[in-house]
Amino acid sequence: MKRFQIGYQLYSAREDAQKDLCKTLKRLAEIGYDGVEFAGLYGNSVGKVKTALAEAGLKAFSAHVPYAEFTANMDGTISTYKALGCSYIVVPYLDEATRPGSAGFAKVCQNIWIFAEKCSAAGIQLLYHNHDFEFVKLSGEYGLDFLYDLLPERLLKTEIDTCWVKYAGEDPAAFLKKYANRAPIIHLKDYVGVKGGASPYALIGLDEDKKHDNVAFTFKPFGFGCQDAKAILCAASDTIADILVIEQDESVERPALDSAEMSYSTLKKLGIC
Repeated sequence: MKRFQIGYQLYSAREDAQKDLCKTLKRLAEIGYDGVEFAGLYGNSVGKVKTALAEAGLKAFSAHVPYAEFTANMDGTISTYKALGCSYIVVPYLDEATRPGSAGFAKVCQNIWIFAEKCSAAGIQLLYHNHDFEFVKLSGEYGLDFLYDLLPERLLKTEIDTCWVKYAGEDPAAFLKKYANRAPIIHLKDYVGVKGGASPYALIGLDEDKKHDNVAFTFKPFGFGCQDAKAILCAASDTIADILVIEQDESVERPALDSAEMSYSTLKKLGIC
């Protein structure tokens, strides 16, 4: 398998990042991570974040920016993350009123197109990060495929989240092969459980279901859940991706950064970092 740059989605350790971003970044570097994907700046200025990254020796690969945030200030969003050195901005999540199949989805597609054009002009690539709710049929195809068919590849590329692909009932490895030439970054995420019970979402400061009693779904470090890690990484090796990002929305069994180290150990064991 080919070797990748390994990133970490900072939302996975949001409490640590909020308390001490510099310390969190240094721990990630000690584990072996090459860079990070942002989900906000945790109250820090761009200058302070750049300094913290430099001190830790980490790269700013990409940033998840909520739909409402970038539509409110497209130029400001691009300016912020370009200043940090991000090569990618990612549409991370859509609420129920804007998802495929909703009345608001047409407007979403229009706004993503406009934002993608602005990103491209600034030398940044826009990506779309999926969940399971894009796996509803629109005109006979999944909403996710509909979006990628609608927007040109030069404007919108994929950030396939392998957890949600599997949770939706599809094969992550097969889906990576489908979008092999459109996948510069791949999200690696693992879990146990099945659909049902409380909502599995806890994303970008938005918790759809804060009740965690009798949850049928639990996030796990990558390689410690139900995912076929080797098959996913073999498929990733056949894509254009050169960055893999570890994400674990919640770590209920141990500190988040301990889970980050376990996920990294899987990648190291399989020889891709």
